[in-house]
Amino acid sequence: MNFEKEIFKRAIVDFPKLEKYGFKKIDDKFIFNKKIIDDTFRVDVYIDKNGNVEGKIFELDISEEYTNFRIENQNGEFVNSIREEYLKILKDILDNCFTKKYFVTDQANAISEMVIAKYHNEPEFLWDDLSSGVFRNTDNKKWYGIIMNVDRSKLTSQTGEVEVLNVKLDEEKIKSLLKQKGYYTCYHMNKQKWISIILDGTLPNEVIMDHIIESHGYTEKSAEWLIPANPKYYDVIGAFDKSSIVDWKQSSDVHVGDNVYMYVASPYSAILYKCRAKEVNIPCTYEDENISIKKMMRLELLKKYDQNEYNLEKLIDYGIKSVRGPRYMPQKLINEMHKKEEELIK
Repeated sequence: MNFEKEIFKRAIVDFPKLEKYGFKKIDDKFIFNKKIIDDTFRVDVYIDKNGNVEGKIFELDISEEYTNFRIENQNGEFVNSIREEYLKILKDILDNCFTKKYFVTDQANAISEMVIAKYHNEPEFLWDDLSSGVFRNTDNKKWYGIIMNVDRSKLTSQTGEVEVLNVKLDEEKIKSLLKQKGYYTCYHMNKQKWISIILDGTLPNEVIMDHIIESHGYTEKSAEWLIPANPKYYDVIGAFDKSSIVDWKQSSDVHVGDNVYMYVASPYSAILYKCRAKEVNIPCTYEDENISIKKMMRLELLKKYDQNEYNLEKLIDYGIKSVRGPRYMPQKLINEMHKKEEELIK
């Protein structure tokens, strides 16, 4: 059993503290000795220049290394007492000579520091094994990222410990990203709305952070939705010409204050309206050969767009190939729209 790897895998050695603790530097290693069990055994702990920890126990009467404490099925009273003493020493060294870190890999820790700097959210370890750190929006406690320590076999045909980041992205974008290196079908979460990103240096930190920002956008109080409208079944153009308020079928988790962009199908095939949800979850019972409605939302028109401004050809550049049902707006497209609106105000 590799106790050292498990205990120190989430920690970084603070070398100046080693000698204060009692370590002696010999060549390129720091060495600590302590006698246990009535001075009949000696523990030697070695830390190399890279911070790797190794430990051995010697039985002093016969001057031989004692290894039974590492055998998992050795559980007698004597071997257990030696194992407990050894683990106590390792944990005391951890507390006094190491700085604890959130995750195992360098990239996972770098990403977590970037998240903390931007959103002031430290990862929350909701389970006792510390294998998963969750990032949640402080306003509403919604998840926008989770770093998980898993075996590669969960993602690929390879094995070995690795850390992945799960983020929530646009569904069409997920399909596109899964064709690229570093992205995998989401482990342990909704595979249509979430994606797993491997944290082994395959992707730059900046690219990963862009995905986190998009995922965080889905947790913000005012969400941005894209919904379809078929003029063959309902004259939405005429409806908005007559009034700035329309009632519309609600088939997604829209909240009051959310922005709703309406994509009008052929012959327009473009986003034509930006609205705000004034009321949601209005009870309704309606059904015909084209549509079934169980609840409605009341939309207030905020802006009209020219047919060529956000047509399907342009939307493809943002990962939108079709609009068959309600979906979140891609963050890149939202940013572009907001930027144009700000320029018009100026």
